[in-house]
Amino acid sequence: MTPESSLREADLQTLATPAALPAVLPGATFVDAASADAVRIHLDNVVPALESLRSQSGRLAAWGVELAQRLLRGQRLLAAGNGGSAAEAQHLTAELVGRFDGERVPFSAISLHAESSAVTAIANDYGYDDVFARQVRAHGRSGDVLILLSTSGKSPNLLRAAEVASRLNVTTWALTGAGPNPLADACDQAVMIDALNANAQEGHLIALHAICRAFDLEVARHSSTDGVCLQNLALQKGGGRA
Repeated sequence: MTPESSLREADLQTLATPAALPAVLPGATFVDAASADAVRIHLDNVVPALESLRSQSGRLAAWGVELAQRLLRGQRLLAAGNGGSAAEAQHLTAELVGRFDGERVPFSAISLHAESSAVTAIANDYGYDDVFARQVRAHGRSGDVLILLSTSGKSPNLLRAAEVASRLNVTTWALTGAGPNPLADACDQAVMIDALNANAQEGHLIALHAICRAFDLEVARHSSTDGVCLQNLALQKGGGRA
């Protein structure tokens, strides 16, 4: 038997042997005080994030209405973020291409970070700071909206994307953590959540859903007053086929 095989057998034996567990009565859960306190503190820190969002509810509503009006005219939403913020941005585009609550037509929304081949090719050839800016150059058209998410508000790749968008007459919105921060300054408008980074990121999802509420309400208004507009939009997205 070789030393390597002995190590493998020892590892397997360790994995197969269950660790000693403390005796726990059925239905009972034992949590140490430090862990319980950490969770309570985290949940308490969600409150400042919500209050910060509440104070900016008017801007969130305005974003939802304006986004609906633009996408109804055939404009597009571009979105980007890094890490957890990338997941949040993709959540928003999924709500628009799919649906939020009620049935409606799909709208054009692209998460730039989800274009994995484009992201890796651009990062390899030009550097990671350009992964979003180059895609904005490719996809952005005058009147489109670019929403950028960052808890720090300092990500170089998002700052470059905002810079390129401004040259293309693409409206830029930033959803960030506490301000002031460079990304909020670089964009046309910003919602800054005054909270710890983790709680600010949780607040971003609430903010996106709030935008979707206003978005769907505005789309519903147009569907009741301008059904022809929505029908034409649906035909346009289907390549003009009846």
